[in-house]
Amino acid sequence: MGDTNGQVVAGGNGRGNRLDQLNCPTDVLIDKETDSLIICDRWNRRVLRWSRRSGTTQGEILINNIGCWGLTMDDQRYLYISDVEKHEVRRYQIGDNNGTIVAGGHGKGVGLKQLNHPTYIFVDQQQTVYVSDHDNHRVMKWDKDAKEGIVVAGGQGYGNTLTQLSYPKGLFVDTLGTIYVADLWNHRVMRWPKGAKQGTVIVGGNGRGSGANQFNSLRGLSFDRHANLYVVDCDNHRVQRFSIG
Repeated sequence: MGDTNGQVVAGGNGRGNRLDQLNCPTDVLIDKETDSLIICDRWNRRVLRWSRRSGTTQGEILINNIGCWGLTMDDQRYLYISDVEKHEVRRYQIGDNNGTIVAGGHGKGVGLKQLNHPTYIFVDQQQTVYVSDHDNHRVMKWDKDAKEGIVVAGGQGYGNTLTQLSYPKGLFVDTLGTIYVADLWNHRVMRWPKGAKQGTVIVGGNGRGSGANQFNSLRGLSFDRHANLYVVDCDNHRVQRFSIG
């Protein structure tokens, strides 16, 4: 905190597919067990692990040849990755290249067994998987070992009413099951309480723009322990912080 300059911790050697390069990374997490970053290196179609120890100059490939977009890790250190090409989410043990399908996997579509371009994911302590089902304009919930998902936000087609989403991206779920979702083309962050039929706008929703209460194509979101919300405001080239309380 207080730094005005960032520090490169992975990549930084131009766009490319060498092990010291990245090409359009879309998601990252910290694996505390190995003190490393796990990175979705989207356009290289691979997931890398990159040690945080000083002197590290390149990553190692964990999973290759995957249409990855979002990733997360659960308490048992299983890795979950969304695949926008196969329209599925898989769970992996570190070192396993095949994984197990935990959401989707029945081709592109709008059915409850299907996903359409899944992007960001969230996994709770019960290994319930929440997925931003991007091109279906909805958030899906897949309980552990479920054969199909449940629509928990959106699902009423593309639009800007409180029952709709427009290409959802970043996703966070609190311990009460409340869903927070980055509603990309509505330029707003929405909150959907567990079981709710419609959401509420908590930040944004004031049209596309560069004002302090506006976004321009928002993507990822995250909370810290003090309930501050951080939002990746893509086309404004900034990260915004909001105190939600």
